[in-house]
Amino acid sequence: MKGSLLITLYQLAVIGALRNPIFVKTTKLKDFMGVSQQSVSRWLIELEKLGLISRSVCGKGQIIRITEKGAEVLRELYVNLGRVFGSFPDKLKFRGIVFSGLGEGRFYTSIPHYRKQFIEKLGFDPYPGTLNLKLKGFSDIEVKKVLKLIAGIPIVGFYDGVRSYGGAKCFKAKIDGIDCAVILVERTHYGDDVIEILAPVSIRDTLKLVDGSEVEVEVYVGNN
Repeated sequence: MKGSLLITLYQLAVIGALRNPIFVKTTKLKDFMGVSQQSVSRWLIELEKLGLISRSVCGKGQIIRITEKGAEVLRELYVNLGRVFGSFPDKLKFRGIVFSGLGEGRFYTSIPHYRKQFIEKLGFDPYPGTLNLKLKGFSDIEVKKVLKLIAGIPIVGFYDGVRSYGGAKCFKAKIDGIDCAVILVERTHYGDDVIEILAPVSIRDTLKLVDGSEVEVEVYVGNN
């Protein structure tokens, strides 16, 4: 991607287009960026063609919002710059609301091939099932999306002669003093607003959680 487009995308994020549609005048944006109005207009058209922003004319300006594809570009930039400058955090935090899942976690933790890897790579034998969390807000969902860009601890999939089982990756974590792990599976029915947690104990029982309880998760991304 051209540097000019990346800078324009970044500036749009700075003025709020990542979270919500915003009203933008190219006359104001060109002053903000220190370039000509013609350049700004051209770059916005290119960003739209690439699917990185959505925009519509509104009076003497435009309504612009960064798309999920555009947000992904910015997340990659964030992760890569953190690595370049050695400033990427060792820990990330997010909040989630406990809910009853579909039983996928219990199924996968019972499969010997996966369980063996969990024990070897995470250092614990997982309690059957996962703690399912509905991520609470925008910043919490962004943490999951950033985790998807980081290597993590690989859990290798396999084929048993009948069907294939997808892989996953994990990140060691902690909830209220309990060692656990965030697991991001390749194949899931859940969207970006849900995250699953593995632990050696039932976190629900240990912390007396019920559907609707809120928890904070600390994820270790430095040296998994």
